[in-house]
Amino acid sequence: MALKNPVFRNLITWKPSQRGQKYFYPYATRPLADEDVVFLNYGYEQDPPMALPLDPSDEPNRYCIQLYHRTATQVDLRGKRVLEVGCGHGGGASYLMRTVQPASYTGLDLNPAGIAFCRKRHDLAGLDFVRGDAENLPFPDQSFDAVINIESSLHYVRFPRFLAEVARVLSPGGHFLYADFRPARGIAAWEAALEGALLRMTAQRVINAEVLRGMEKNSEQWLGRIERHVPALFRGFARDMAGVPAMTLYQEMQRGGLSYRMYRFARP
Repeated sequence: MALKNPVFRNLITWKPSQRGQKYFYPYATRPLADEDVVFLNYGYEQDPPMALPLDPSDEPNRYCIQLYHRTATQVDLRGKRVLEVGCGHGGGASYLMRTVQPASYTGLDLNPAGIAFCRKRHDLAGLDFVRGDAENLPFPDQSFDAVINIESSLHYVRFPRFLAEVARVLSPGGHFLYADFRPARGIAAWEAALEGALLRMTAQRVINAEVLRGMEKNSEQWLGRIERHVPALFRGFARDMAGVPAMTLYQEMQRGGLSYRMYRFARP
């Protein structure tokens, strides 16, 4: 099914250059750092609700946390060396370090301002943040027991290159825990890249319904942020991208124009 809004369709399938990633993403997310926004994903909720036990300080981010929790706990990460590629503002890294008890957790992101924010905001033993490129990971072979990637890979310039890097830094028997979405017209290429990776798929499911519920639950927060930080001329566009119900991204996912999926892979 084709995306109906041509402007939105072009944006959602846009593959930015390295220069575009370097400058646009920090610009777009800077106000969110000023507001202490530590999660940037669309969220996740089940029916009936997950009722995940959370500390009071984590409760405002429940639905974003639940996406991290469901993705990461597909395997037991206790005592493991974990890498998150595309860690954003570090909320997921902090939550998982505090709750699933890996031996170490490294969050990597291309945005230097985001990494500086993470280092200041999330000061936990065993948690480290590194600036780096998803397509050229700055780590030796077999450095990690698990790699996590959540709602980040859509805009990678060379997605197959990223998958090759994941396989390289994983130890034998390690896991790639992954959640992201693609427009309908990009799914064949997405599936082909995943099938061609040096990784064995052990679980896959479509989570559109759960992400749509997360969007609904998070919509009030995101509408407030848009009103506070986005110029009036661009607010409609921002609502489209924020996954607010009745706006474009939400509608496209609801009608099947986007497929959001959760995967588990193993490194042979």
